[in-house]
Amino acid sequence: MVSCKARKQLMISPVTSVTAVPIVHKRAENPIVGKLAAIKGGQVVFNTFSGRANTKLNINGDSNDVTLNIRINRDKEIWVSITALLGIEVARAIITPDSIQIMNKLQYLYIKKPFSYIYAYTSKQVNYKTLESLLVGNAMPELLINENASLQAVNNNITLSGDLQDLIYMLMIGPDMKVAQLHLTSQNDGQSLQVTNSNFIQANNRTVPSQIDIASVVKDKKMQVNLHYTKVDFDQQLEYPFNIPERYAPAKEN
Repeated sequence: MVSCKARKQLMISPVTSVTAVPIVHKRAENPIVGKLAAIKGGQVVFNTFSGRANTKLNINGDSNDVTLNIRINRDKEIWVSITALLGIEVARAIITPDSIQIMNKLQYLYIKKPFSYIYAYTSKQVNYKTLESLLVGNAMPELLINENASLQAVNNNITLSGDLQDLIYMLMIGPDMKVAQLHLTSQNDGQSLQVTNSNFIQANNRTVPSQIDIASVVKDKKMQVNLHYTKVDFDQQLEYPFNIPERYAPAKEN
């Protein structure tokens, strides 16, 4: 009887209380965040870049067919050598985040200017990183951090549109997450920039456009550059020679 009573007391002993766990509701993620991450994942990553491009240059109606040899030391400098017929080098330039230097090797003239000199031919929102991005087919970095952009997806093609420091932009991305087109416009300042990438190729395990067409308008100044890469390499050991001889004179301002 004592044994049974003990078991009965155990069965009716009070149940230990359980502390309630609060329910946390996860906030819905902005759908554009995932798309921006996917686009970033499709960008070309490199330390150095070198390319040779058959190029048509048209500046204010003055058109020339030349060859551009382009070298990029990421985040530091862009080196360009321009050759004409018979492989004669006619000009050389080096662009850094702070400056632009150009040698006219036919007339023995040179230009040394701050980076803002480029704004005579393109929008003020274009910076050094923009130039690097355009030359390898990447998107402007600033466009891939705007979570307030408008997103439209049709047949695996993505269009991002929004406002960038008073510039209206539209960025078109293909199914492979590569930039197909970029449009920048500012009606108030009379500025526009249009970039079209096509004919993508493989180079050192990277996908890049072999054809890059750039058209820029700033009020009455127009520039068009049509690049067709015939050779592309990444992460090679490169040199960036640039030295202005003493006999060269500064170019006169227009």
